[in-house]
Amino acid sequence: MGQDVVLLVLSCLGIAQALFLISYLLTLGKPDDRTSFFLAMVILGLTIRIGKSILNVHLDLEPWQRNLGISGVLLTGPFLWFYTKGLLVNFKALRRKDYLHLLPFFFFVLFAAIIPNDGRAISYLIYVLVFVHLACYLGLSLSVLITNGENVHRQRSTWVRNLIIGVGLIWIFYMGNLGGIFPFYIGGAVSFSFLIYIFSFLFLQKHAFRLGKYNASTMDKSHSSALFGSIKTMLVEEELFLDPKLSLESMAKKMGVSPRKLSQAINENGHKNFSEFVNDHRIEKAKKLLSDPEQAQEKIAGIAYDCGFGNVTSFNLAFKARNHQTPSSFRKKALLASG
Repeated sequence: MGQDVVLLVLSCLGIAQALFLISYLLTLGKPDDRTSFFLAMVILGLTIRIGKSILNVHLDLEPWQRNLGISGVLLTGPFLWFYTKGLLVNFKALRRKDYLHLLPFFFFVLFAAIIPNDGRAISYLIYVLVFVHLACYLGLSLSVLITNGENVHRQRSTWVRNLIIGVGLIWIFYMGNLGGIFPFYIGGAVSFSFLIYIFSFLFLQKHAFRLGKYNASTMDKSHSSALFGSIKTMLVEEELFLDPKLSLESMAKKMGVSPRKLSQAINENGHKNFSEFVNDHRIEKAKKLLSDPEQAQEKIAGIAYDCGFGNVTSFNLAFKARNHQTPSSFRKKALLASG
C-alpha cells in the first residue's frame, strides 16, 4: 500500500508540473511565432496519455475515457514535428494544410465512444497503430534534426535532440509494456514525471539564459543598432551570405568585433539568431534568381548552392517555411506573372 501511494504521488507531481510548464509556455506565445505553443501541445498530448495511465490504475475507466487518454498520443507526434521545424528551419506558424496532420487526433476524440477499447484483438491493433503514428513523427522529427542540426546553434539542436529522445523513451516504455518487456504499467507515469522535471529544468534554464545572456554586455542600444546597420550593409554589399561556410566567428572577425557583440546586435535588432538572419538573405537572393526568366533553365539545386545553402534539403525547408510554398512553385508563379 505504501509503495502504491508513493507511485501515485510521484505520478501526480509529474502531471502537476507538466500543467505548470504548459501554462508557462502558453504565456510565451507570439502571433508570428508559435514554437512555444507547439511545445506546449507536445507536453499536453503526453500529459493526457499519462493521466489516463494513472487513472486507469486507480479507477475503472469506461472505454471512451480510455480512448480520450490514448488520443493524446495522436496530438504529441505532429506537434513534436512542428516544434522541431520551428526551432531548426524557422517554421513559426501553422498553415491551413498543416492542420491535416491533426485529423487523426480530432477523429479519435470525436469517435471515442464507438472506437473499440475492450480487450479484443481490434482494440490492440488500434492501440498499436496510434503508437505507429507517433513513431512516424518521431522519425520525421529526427530527419529534420539530422538535416538541419548543424545549421543552428548547438544549444538549440541539443535541446531538440533531448526532447526527441525523451518522447522516444516514453514510446519505448509503452510498446515494451504491451509486449510484456516492461510489466510495470504505472512505470510509464513515473518515468514521465522524471522527464517532465528534467525538461522543465532544461527549458527554464535555456529560456533564462536567452533572456539574460546580454545583461553583462557593455554595448548600449545605440551602438547595437549602429553595428546591426553595418552588418546588413556588409552582408548585402559584399554578398557574404553566398559563402556556405560563413559563420558567426568569421563574420565577426571580418568586422573587427567579438562574436558575442555581433550576435547581440542581430538578436536585439533583427530578432533572429545569426543562422536565421543569414538564411533570410540567402532566400531573398534565391527568390530573385527564381523570378528571373534568364535563370528559368537553372536547376533548383544549382540556385540553392549559388545562394549559399549547403544542401538542397535545407534550402527547400527554409524556403517553404518562410514563403509557404516550395521553390519550384514560387518559380512557376513568378515566371507566369512576368510572362
